[in-house]
Amino acid sequence: MHALSFHTWVIHISSVLEWMLAMAAVVVWGERRQEPEWRWLALAMLPALASAMCACTWHVFDNAPGLHWLVTVQAALTLVGNCTLALAAWNLFRRRPQARL
Repeated sequence: MHALSFHTWVIHISSVLEWMLAMAAVVVWGERRQEPEWRWLALAMLPALASAMCACTWHVFDNAPGLHWLVTVQAALTLVGNCTLALAAWNLFRRRPQARL
């Protein structure tokens, strides 16, 4: 685990934890507003979380060449995550009440 500095690890881990907290906050926000479509946004955040976990896993094993496939998986999950987040945002926009413009 010495491929990254301590401070970089702190940033990586805190970013993953922050993303998980944001997902939970989105669900709570939707429940309080009684708008279940916000759950889709939290679900759409999962591929990005999995992408971050791929990066952290690769770094835990000191960027081992045998695990280089994780970089490809991370890139694919980032692409999927960006697409799902865009679709979830479009869904929220489409379902918004007209009075809130």
